[in-house]
Amino acid sequence: MKGLANPMSTFRRVVITALGVISPLGNSAEQIMTSLRSGRVSFAASASDPQVIVAPVRDFELGAFTGSFKERRYLNRGAQFTVAAAMAAVGNASLRREQITGAGLFLGAGPNMDMGGEIPEIRQGEIQHDTLMALWILRFLPNTAASVISILAGIRGDNLTVTSACSSSLQAIGEAFHKIRDGYLDLALAGGGDSRLTPGAILAYRKARALYEGGGNPGEASRPFDNGRRGFVPGEGGAVLLLEELEHARSRGAAIIGEVRGFGASLDGYNVTAPEPEGRGGQMALEKALADAGLVPGDVDVVSTHGTGTLLNDRMEAALIERVYADQLPRILAFKSWIGHLSTACGAMETALSIICMQNDYLPEIRNLRDACSPVIPFVREGGKRSTSTWVIENFGFGGQNAVLIVKRYAP
Repeated sequence: MKGLANPMSTFRRVVITALGVISPLGNSAEQIMTSLRSGRVSFAASASDPQVIVAPVRDFELGAFTGSFKERRYLNRGAQFTVAAAMAAVGNASLRREQITGAGLFLGAGPNMDMGGEIPEIRQGEIQHDTLMALWILRFLPNTAASVISILAGIRGDNLTVTSACSSSLQAIGEAFHKIRDGYLDLALAGGGDSRLTPGAILAYRKARALYEGGGNPGEASRPFDNGRRGFVPGEGGAVLLLEELEHARSRGAAIIGEVRGFGASLDGYNVTAPEPEGRGGQMALEKALADAGLVPGDVDVVSTHGTGTLLNDRMEAALIERVYADQLPRILAFKSWIGHLSTACGAMETALSIICMQNDYLPEIRNLRDACSPVIPFVREGGKRSTSTWVIENFGFGGQNAVLIVKRYAP
């Protein structure tokens, strides 16, 4: 590959040439835009606990994206979303198999928290193993999706599976971006998938007191930045982007749908669950991303926030936005009000949604925002047509692990 000849010699432009999305809003840009414009969401009461609201992907069938393959049995639901999104991205990119052989693969992944569903017979700590498949461990390993994608797509380049909580898939995209920009790769798939709707996952988040509970109208449960917010709504899905060095994309006549300009990551060093109250760690990641892109806060048109709808996250994030952008505040979005919280996959999904909205000159409202927690931040209250150029996507995970990505409208 030409990028290997002289790594680190100069920074190269990195563009987005395809994406694959499996989401509660739909599985294509057209379906997603129809959902955003019409206000169609998939929030519903959990089958295992009607007091908990979830945002499921409807009518998903992995085989529709992959065909039949024997390794399917080793994929948990979150990994299935990752594989489906990756194969959709490959299909949308019109890449020949020889073009993708040297591509990189960078994925965000989390733990399979469906212990009860995967291993139903555990008594006094003893696993009743007679019914377990021989390689049942693969359903719990975070890199199984990467292995399967490599087999199905023929990818054999650099790879990394990131497990940094809610910042995982955004960090995966950032790492892929730097590998291409610095000359080590010409193209890479990057993203992730997750599902935390099982009884085990819901129990874990309930014990952590992070979930919205209380039943009611499912469509009103997710309330980012509203003073009436009461916790996040778990969602599921997956998104994978194809990142490509600009001249490589041009040489094969690829359609360019966006450009990655900067990335930054950081740690809070504060608490294993709660964010640092003033968002200093998140600010560090944002400042790194801006410097990486050669931009200043005033250059930013839109921020896709982490916006979980929890008391602590939204308070911290609002303080960060007010402090960093001061009198040059960009428009503020919260995609989790539409799709729920996709855990390790939220960054990839929110990046894909940002690219789709940018291409369609559309800013979706923050749903259920009636009493904003900040009187000065320009939250998007009504969806509508608006041309934008520079977007910041930010995610802040359990353990104080922060990631910020900057994408722009492609301009030759």
